[in-house]
Amino acid sequence: MTHKPTKQRISKIMGILRRTYPDVKTALRHGDPVELLVATILSAQCTDKRVNEVTASLFKKLRTAKDFANVSLADLEDMIRPTGFYRNKAKSIKACCEELVKKHAGKVPNSMETLVQLPGIGRKTANVILGNAFGIPGIVVDTHVKRVSQRLGLTTEKDPVKIEFDLMDLIPSKDWIAFSHQMIWHGRALCNARKPKCTECPLLELCEYGRRPI
Repeated sequence: MTHKPTKQRISKIMGILRRTYPDVKTALRHGDPVELLVATILSAQCTDKRVNEVTASLFKKLRTAKDFANVSLADLEDMIRPTGFYRNKAKSIKACCEELVKKHAGKVPNSMETLVQLPGIGRKTANVILGNAFGIPGIVVDTHVKRVSQRLGLTTEKDPVKIEFDLMDLIPSKDWIAFSHQMIWHGRALCNARKPKCTECPLLELCEYGRRPI
C-alpha cells in the first residue's frame, strides 16, 4: 500500500527536495549542446565522475559535431573506453553527429520530436539536453528518478516513459527541470539502490518504503 500522491503530498515532497538540494544542476561538465549530447550518451551505465574524467581530454581533441562525425570509430572507441560499453557508445555518438552535420548544420535541435529521431537519443537524453542546454522543461527519468519515484509512491510504472508521464501529471511544468535534478541528487546521496539511508532521509515521513518493517 502506497500513499496516494495528492497535491498536498506532492507539494511537501517538492518543498523538502528544494530545501535539501537548492540550485542543483547536471553534474556532467559541458560547454555547449554538442558536448552535453556526447556526455549524456557516455553517461549510460557510467558515473558522471568517470564521464567528466574522460570528456576533460575528449573535448580538447573533438570540439564540434563535425569533429565527432569525422573521427574514426577506432579512435573514438579508444578515447571513451573507460566509460564502458564504448563500442556501442562510439557508434551512437558518431552516427548522431553525422546526422547533426547532414541535417542540422552541426547544431543540436531544441525540440523533443527532432532529438528522438537522432541515432542513440531517447526521451531521457533528449530531456537532459532540452533542460540543461535550452531551458526547455522536461522530466529526466534515469535510474535514480525511477527508483525514488517508485519508493515515494509517485508511480507504480516500471517503464521510464510511463514514469515520465506520471510525473508530468503530478509536477507543475515550471518545476520539471529542478525536480529532475533534485530527484537525481537525492537518489545518489541518500536513496541509493542497495543501502538507502532511510533514517537520514528528510522525506522519511512521506515514504512508506522508508518506514516499512525491516
